[in-house]
Amino acid sequence: MKKDIILAGVGGQGILSIAAVIGLAALENNLFFKQSEVHGMSQRGGDVYSHFRLSRKPVSSDLIPYGSADMIISVEPMESLRYLPWLSPSGWLITNSDPYINIPDYPPLEEIFSEIRKIKNHRIINAETTAREAGSVKAVNMVMLGAASHYTGLGCSSLENGIRKLFGSKGEKITDINLTAFRAGRNIINP
Repeated sequence: MKKDIILAGVGGQGILSIAAVIGLAALENNLFFKQSEVHGMSQRGGDVYSHFRLSRKPVSSDLIPYGSADMIISVEPMESLRYLPWLSPSGWLITNSDPYINIPDYPPLEEIFSEIRKIKNHRIINAETTAREAGSVKAVNMVMLGAASHYTGLGCSSLENGIRKLFGSKGEKITDINLTAFRAGRNIINP
């Protein structure tokens, strides 16, 4: 098993939390992984991305070569387009439909969705509404992870355990909201 995943979004959307949950699930399954440096995290609203490589064998490099990512998980639709050169022809693009408009010339959403729809394997998820229904709009990242979980190669229970470990210190209510958001996102997609 080997999965190369690009995580994308903007600062404040929880990209690091997605990576942490995947990493905790990987550890539970005795898998090797490497994660690249995350850029833009020091600026709220700045672009954030990470390369996350997961394998049963030791991983040599933390960088994913162009055209070989198995998946892009994007919490912001325009940011998903930025990383398309990394996506393999058989890879999955899973993106949130809700924009984080942080620039004055943000392109029309329909233009962004039109480009996304050109990707053979894509899913556009209304994660904000789903997260709100789960208990907090801040859980958009867990909705996205839930939607993408079918393609990670990791079991649902391992990812849920990762959520429990990551959010456990914040209390039962926060943990439950994030688990509910993850499950709601997972239920959106039936592969």
